[in-house]
Amino acid sequence: MTDTQKDRIRQMKADGFGYIKIARELGLSENTVKSFCRREGLNAVADMEGPPVDSVKGTCLCCGAKVVQNPGRKMKKFCSDKCRNKWWNSHLNQVERKANYEFVCAYCKKPFTAYGNAGRKYCSHACYVADRFGGGADE
Repeated sequence: MTDTQKDRIRQMKADGFGYIKIARELGLSENTVKSFCRREGLNAVADMEGPPVDSVKGTCLCCGAKVVQNPGRKMKKFCSDKCRNKWWNSHLNQVERKANYEFVCAYCKKPFTAYGNAGRKYCSHACYVADRFGGGADE
């Protein structure tokens, strides 16, 4: 990337252009433009069109920390995946599990329930191995 391209990227980001438009005009890869903008701290310039990112905040349902919202995106409820998993695991009664499926294991013939997978055949990996490979590690 030449110095003139770098200057042009800075100018176009200041004018509110996005990565794709800049990349096309300068004949560069979109990822090259993104990387340059990230290293130069130019990412915040494009966010000035909408409300400032810092002004739209919520609080994490798990730890109460402030959650920075992305404009134009679905509202975040958690500050991290760790908090999201922790909260949902401690509030299982609030989870609406609508994708429960009842099956009978193809190997051991015992009934079992699976969540979110309508194509299950086996109740466990051990039954799968035993049926598929003739007994598995136990024999």
